[in-house]
Amino acid sequence: MRVYILSILLICAVVTVNAQQTQKPPLHGKNWMAVTGKPLAATAGAMIFQRNGNAVDAACAMLAATCTMWDVLSWGGETQALIYNPKTKKVIAINALGVAPTGATPAFYKSRGYDFPPEYGPLAAVTPGTVGGLCYMLAEYGSMSLKEVLAPAMDMAAGYPIEAQTANMIERGKKYLKEWTYSRAVFLTHEGQEREAPEAGELFVQKDLLNTLTKLVEAEAAALKNHKSRKEAIMAAYDRFYKGDIAREFVRGCQEQGGLITMEDLARWKPQEEEPLHVNYKGIEVYKLKEWTQGPMLLQSLNILENFDLKAMGYNSPQYIHTLYQTMNLAFADRDFYYGDPAFNKNPAIQGLLRKDYAKARAREINPDHNDPLAGPGDPYEFMGKPNPYLHFLKERQDLMDTTNGRKPGGFVPKHDATLLFKPDTNLIAINDADSAYMDRLWRGTTSVEAADKDGWVVSITPSGGWLPACIAGKTGVGMSQRAQSFVLDSAICPFNVIAPGKRPRVTLTPSLALKDGKPFLCFGVQGGDTQDQNLLQFFLNVVEFGMTVQQATEAANINTNQLWLSLGGTTVKDRQPRPGSILLNTQTPAATRTRLEQMGYHLSFGDRTSGPINAIFLDARHGTIWGGSSNHGEDYGIGW
Repeated sequence: MRVYILSILLICAVVTVNAQQTQKPPLHGKNWMAVTGKPLAATAGAMIFQRNGNAVDAACAMLAATCTMWDVLSWGGETQALIYNPKTKKVIAINALGVAPTGATPAFYKSRGYDFPPEYGPLAAVTPGTVGGLCYMLAEYGSMSLKEVLAPAMDMAAGYPIEAQTANMIERGKKYLKEWTYSRAVFLTHEGQEREAPEAGELFVQKDLLNTLTKLVEAEAAALKNHKSRKEAIMAAYDRFYKGDIAREFVRGCQEQGGLITMEDLARWKPQEEEPLHVNYKGIEVYKLKEWTQGPMLLQSLNILENFDLKAMGYNSPQYIHTLYQTMNLAFADRDFYYGDPAFNKNPAIQGLLRKDYAKARAREINPDHNDPLAGPGDPYEFMGKPNPYLHFLKERQDLMDTTNGRKPGGFVPKHDATLLFKPDTNLIAINDADSAYMDRLWRGTTSVEAADKDGWVVSITPSGGWLPACIAGKTGVGMSQRAQSFVLDSAICPFNVIAPGKRPRVTLTPSLALKDGKPFLCFGVQGGDTQDQNLLQFFLNVVEFGMTVQQATEAANINTNQLWLSLGGTTVKDRQPRPGSILLNTQTPAATRTRLEQMGYHLSFGDRTSGPINAIFLDARHGTIWGGSSNHGEDYGIGW
């Protein structure tokens, strides 16, 4: 009888999940779908689709628009993409992440008192990657000209009505912006007044950026006039940015403000096309970028979770939450120690990290009844038949894991994610929803661009860098990246990710694609620093295990762990250390679940929205249609036809 009742309860739970209402309607289309972080940027994608562009063309237009709108990124940032090519039936990885400049060494930063590279300013910059990534994707896989694809962004640079979110970010960051000559001139349109930033709805004009984009289009036009091909003409614009007059002004402005980037750094850098990593989860092939991103963490987590019956546990039950948390802790521990730029790795660990037998061994480490505050990296080399060359660093690392630093235990949420209020004499921590800065932090740090068309092209991009408050390089109008802060200066933290000139930092940026029966199935991405693959993992499970639509899955309540090394923010080891047992839950979490999790050793914090600003596309093979899902967090928006 008890088994029968339990079965009925589980069936009811699944029905409830499938029937849940969403705050935003799902999107439907038969020809194309464009989803991104801003309504105007989604409109830019729709404009390109309406002019018969493919999904790559539309994605590039959305990328250009979001950069122009400073949607937590700018033109000097970095671009990471996965593209499904229907002609070859393969997934392509695009690596357009910048590299550390000449002179960027651990000794340089330590001599200035840093434990990590700084969070803001010219010394946080790696070389710009977005312009090169956009040009490469468009040249190789698009169908339109650079002039056509940049037209919406150029129109916006000439003046667009700035939205409140960005305008308020400028106002809050004006202390930094006043330190940088060129940023001050662009952003503080009412300098000297009580409010120095633009007002919401004010036309925000970026003359220098428009001039830079115009130069790119002029370079393309000159090449076409000289009978160059479409691809050659686009790459002529690329050369003007990285080797010509734009590059010279970028470098001059960077170095004038104390930055390290040289002309040689720009000229040597190139975007790279790579083979993505992937694992099979219950017949679905899930693709992520290589270990220069945190993307393989999601793949590792899926491999571990295959060893558990998640559906039987029930969506967001205490045991499900506990299993997810423990799994993510193990995968993050491996991420924090073994991930980094493969070009600099003589003894890569990724082959072992993605093995199914390694995942099974890691799954056996999970205590079913209590959080493990000392969960650390495993030894993937054992499963590769090799000795681990980093065992000495693993021993050193234990000292850095000591969190007895006088702070109240638990409850830590990354800077970009929440504002906390501690409740005295309790393990519970409440998020101050009344604080207007909270939601802005939650949405900050990256955006996502998702596009698909009826011909089978599917694109997932997670661009970032150069976010506000941004240091603009000279008269280019281009904000410099802040991604150098994701490097480490100590090999004991991560021997693969120690800063060096020409090296890419290990980033949080992580586009996703999934294939089912050899055809595109899901295309998804999210912003939010270290929370990205946490939320994407749960989004994927929401669809695959619990039968949610993409819109339901983007809005569904997730959890976040902070038992990991932070990738962004803070310049000391103390700022970045893991917070064992710290968990972010939705405010609607039942009292019984809260009690059980406390008994398991967790320190609880709460937020009204915990799913992350996820954007996604579902390719409905059965009906030959395209579904879009767009987060209910903020300004994320999609258009389909």
